[in-house]
Amino acid sequence: MSTARLVRFQPMRFYGARPQIRTLHASRGLSRQKVDEHSAHTISQRLRTLKKIPPELLPLGVVIGFALSAAVFAMGKKLFTDKTLRLHKSEKKH
Repeated sequence: MSTARLVRFQPMRFYGARPQIRTLHASRGLSRQKVDEHSAHTISQRLRTLKKIPPELLPLGVVIGFALSAAVFAMGKKLFTDKTLRLHKSEKKH
């Protein structure tokens, strides 16, 4: 039998690697699911995760929140008070 044919039949033995022994039962480590830090089930658990936010980011959150609320207010005021704004499709003139 040629060497190439032996390598094809027994590649692990040829390269000196140990064959893997597999068990028929499922191991406990593989059946457990990974616990995600962000998967909170209740509101109180979600509030507890807010304590992990660094205090340096709180002023940034306040500024961004204020900017977003001001933008929503300005857009809403423009949409409801501007009479020159075209809200509907114009009629075709014959």
